[in-house]
Amino acid sequence: METSLKGLERSAPTDARQMRSRNALTDALLTLLEEKSFEQLTIREITACAGTGYATFFRHYPTKEALLADVAAAEIADLLRRTMPILCETGSYQSALALCRHVDDRPLLWSALLTGGAAGLVRGEFIRQARALAEDIGPGRNWLPQDLGIIHGTSSTFDILAWWLAQVGDSAGPRLSPEQVANILHRLVIVPLAGDTAERGTARTS
Repeated sequence: METSLKGLERSAPTDARQMRSRNALTDALLTLLEEKSFEQLTIREITACAGTGYATFFRHYPTKEALLADVAAAEIADLLRRTMPILCETGSYQSALALCRHVDDRPLLWSALLTGGAAGLVRGEFIRQARALAEDIGPGRNWLPQDLGIIHGTSSTFDILAWWLAQVGDSAGPRLSPEQVANILHRLVIVPLAGDTAERGTARTS
């Protein structure tokens, strides 16, 4: 049974002022993650950036990891919304490329989500949301139970992206480009599990 962010998420506030405070905190975290790693951030820095009181933070979240959980759920949903239609309509490589470019646009945020202290929770949320969207993809390989394919494919994608974000360019060579990582994802994960969606679409219309 995979770990999920659901246990860290707080119930959504209904009061308008509470919602403004909560939105300010999530926006502040996203802003600060463009400047430094999640591990370096303090709650006081987050509240200062948000323009809220220190005590206000704890009326919404018990820890900064819980705030990250809220951000992670929203960011994963956005990522899947961007890539799932491409996967179904224009081919699996284009879907992988869209995913990699999106992650590459916000490296500090995704490093925090994929390699930080809450990475196990983020993995569970990634799998949970992918399961919820699986019905839109259609069947994959006949020999592979769909749920197992989702777990394996999502976990493998997570691990490849985390590895990529950890590469900073050293004596072994420069950090891989989004196009190179998309090619790895396409060939190593997507095609073995589901084939090339562009090829399947051609077969259906021929």
